[in-house]
Amino acid sequence: MLNLERLRTLDALARHGSVSGAAEGLHVTTSAVSQQMAKLEREVGEPLLAKNGRGVRLTDAGRLLADHAARILSQVELAQSDIEAQRGRVVGDLAVAAFPTAARGLLPAALAALRVDHPQLRVRMRELEPADSVRGVVRGDFDLAVVLDWYNRPLSMPEGLAKQELLHDPADVAMHVGHPLAGRATVDLEEFADDDWVTWAEGEFCHEWLMFTLRGKGVEPRIAHVAEEHATQLALIAEGLGVCVAPRLGRGPVPDRVRVVPVRHAMRRHVYAVWRADADRRPSIRAAVDALCAVGADVVS
Repeated sequence: MLNLERLRTLDALARHGSVSGAAEGLHVTTSAVSQQMAKLEREVGEPLLAKNGRGVRLTDAGRLLADHAARILSQVELAQSDIEAQRGRVVGDLAVAAFPTAARGLLPAALAALRVDHPQLRVRMRELEPADSVRGVVRGDFDLAVVLDWYNRPLSMPEGLAKQELLHDPADVAMHVGHPLAGRATVDLEEFADDDWVTWAEGEFCHEWLMFTLRGKGVEPRIAHVAEEHATQLALIAEGLGVCVAPRLGRGPVPDRVRVVPVRHAMRRHVYAVWRADADRRPSIRAAVDALCAVGADVVS
């Protein structure tokens, strides 16, 4: 009889491509992963891993069994979903990931509502960039993720996921009160071709979107400052150190010396929840999505 937890370890190895990656995804030590694989090899009766430089790779038998393991674990997820659906109770644990402004402007109210309505549901949240969140849901690290893409830059979404739109988040341009365009009712992005920009870290989804969008308008952005938090970006703007794109979700108070002006051709982020389709019937996921939708409706109203 093949052990389910050892199959889960093999599946994590196949998904992550390394022992250390599997250990991180499963929240265990690398030693624990190696021990589980050694036991699984004894159960199967042949090697599942082979050395590959300083790392390891799956053998033919390992890849074959990993394919079966993925299907078996999916069936287990379906079984758990059906049992929960039959009980109809929102209980147990739910792991949620969310990008930073959603973690600040959307999740707190949703999690508070879940705690009141479903006190037996234990939710833990982690702040992550959208692409990392999606990978975490696919791997099974998270049950649900709140992610985003932009009106002109969709987020790559693998097969096997379900999603629910939560809200459309408008974004403005923030500038110092003394900026020549601060008194305008609307602006165009290309009008800031000669300005310094404050932006997110290179590699982040919103940073890549900004570069893509400005270059598409013939503007090569001059990046002066990089800051993860919108509050830090606005503090830099308040000192006249550049301009930035300022989404409204989770924005918080705008400093007195900053003006935010809408863009004439509206820029919007699409915010939605994603989860594994084979977990679609879990009452805990449905309850969490409903809570997020309710808060999202309040945010945009």
